[in-house]
Amino acid sequence: MAESVSAALRGPARDPAETSYLRRRGRDYVVSLYGALRAIKLYPAEHTAVQKTLEELSQLSEEILDRERELDLRISGEFLFLNATRLRLDLTNYASFGYLLRLCKASGIGSLKVYAGASSRAWLVFLSMLEEQSDESPANRLYEITERLSQTDIKDIEVLPPIDEDDSEFSEEAKKAASRTYNQSVAVTREVINSVRMGRTPSIKKIKRVVQGIVDQILNEETSLIGLTAIRDYDEYTFTHSVNVCIFAVALGRRLGLTKIQLFDLGLSALMHDIGKSRVPLGFLHKSEELSEDEWIRIAAHPWLGVLTLFQLRGQQEDVSYRAMTVAYEHHMRTDLSGYPKPVRQRSMSMTSRIVAVVDGYDAATTRRVYQTTPYTPSAVLQEMRDNPKRGLDQIVVKAFINLLGIYPVGTLVVLDTFELAVVYAANPRPDALSRPIVKIVSDAHGNMLHPAPEVDLAQADTFGEYPRTIIKTADPGRYGINVGDYFV
Repeated sequence: MAESVSAALRGPARDPAETSYLRRRGRDYVVSLYGALRAIKLYPAEHTAVQKTLEELSQLSEEILDRERELDLRISGEFLFLNATRLRLDLTNYASFGYLLRLCKASGIGSLKVYAGASSRAWLVFLSMLEEQSDESPANRLYEITERLSQTDIKDIEVLPPIDEDDSEFSEEAKKAASRTYNQSVAVTREVINSVRMGRTPSIKKIKRVVQGIVDQILNEETSLIGLTAIRDYDEYTFTHSVNVCIFAVALGRRLGLTKIQLFDLGLSALMHDIGKSRVPLGFLHKSEELSEDEWIRIAAHPWLGVLTLFQLRGQQEDVSYRAMTVAYEHHMRTDLSGYPKPVRQRSMSMTSRIVAVVDGYDAATTRRVYQTTPYTPSAVLQEMRDNPKRGLDQIVVKAFINLLGIYPVGTLVVLDTFELAVVYAANPRPDALSRPIVKIVSDAHGNMLHPAPEVDLAQADTFGEYPRTIIKTADPGRYGINVGDYFV
């Protein structure tokens, strides 16, 4: 077998300046391709907008070729590589990356090679073919495009099928980066909450660095970090809960179209939403028996205690936003204001608070705690959020959250029609495959545990167009002695 795609894409070591150039111009290149595709779809070929975008694309291609001597845009999973350098995804190019990925995958294209002299006409012919609607399979579409390029005597643009990929090295790197980010976030959150509890002043700069790391990780590769939220630490619930809420909130904010600055502000607010609990006696928070009325009143005071804590921190460091105070105050209030604390006058929850309220409720309900020894399954919690209006959650935010996690959220144990058990590893990136997530098969049909657990895309059909595996129901991991967190480390 040829060398793995990891080595092929990585190629010889590049100096930082060259990598920076490729990432910058690679992003421009993808955006330029997207602009030309959209122009061709909207206007006739002779329209000024079409001619201008094609000319810009040709010029940018020549510039990259002059400097790099090659121009190879390659797809590997959900990543794009330009000349073996992985291009970074952020909110400014999210639409263009996703659109190009979908078109290339539907057309069976794994690599787009461009050579010197590719004219505007060549780009027009190729991109027009790429935009055409077709019911053909990706392999047949690729053959059709290749044949038509040959018939029109276009030799400066070449399309190739996906190579037999082994991108495990990239996956491992993403997992390690996500693990570092998660562990550091929990450590800093623990330090902050304990500092406030002891009457000391925590470092807001450390908190901001943690949130920036989470935002960067979510924008670059969200799957690994979201997967780590399945690791629910019973003994450190207060800290891991805050980090999980931050991760979910940032990922959800990204789906809702927030800018990077807005995501940072949202993440900071989410991470500190429960800081008021640092002023509640630990005995109340860890009590397994039913709370007395006085104890409940003390716990229910944590929203406004959080406002006081953040206001005090702002007075000391002037680095805490008023939005974080608002979220600390509103995250249990509910959209109909039937929650707590009761407002003294009519108000409307901020969008940031609505996002945090949804993800806070989800993480709390799916986590085992001293007074909740049997947590609810993720799918049951999402269904309750969607169908029960008494929860007082913003339904638009709930629907976006379900779209983020899929019908079967990360960490759900499922039973397949093959009688295998599987843990949901990631939501399927295909919007039409929410019920067919990516899973890890943890036991075979006879109940034998599998190590390592093979990863399977349930939306991958066989040669007859049939699905080899389908989810028939969810299951309780405790019943089978399975710790789902083990499959995300």
